Amino acid sequence: MTRSEFVALLASRLDGMAKEKVSKAVDGIFTHIAEGLEAGNRAELRGIGSFGTRQHTAHQGRNPRTGAAVDVKAKRVPFFRAGKELRERVNRAK
Repeated sequence: MTRSEFVALLASRLDGMAKEKVSKAVDGIFTHIAEGLEAGNRAELRGIGSFGTRQHTAHQGRNPRTGAAVDVKAKRVPFFRAGKELRERVNRAK
């Protein structure tokens, strides 16, 4: 599901609410989560899961095309961990 499909679905379920307002609300939520992750916090959506960051250390990598050694800098990467309820719903759908 794309972001625009998500906004359209929410707008259809929220009678009387314009798509523009729903779009602003969705943007606000996503922006707030991203800003929290940027600040080093985690975001938890009960019943869905949690967003967080993981630290990756600097290391020597390899260019797959040439095989040459490449220095990879330390970095934080975002990750999502699905909650128990979401995992159960996904497995029940089979």
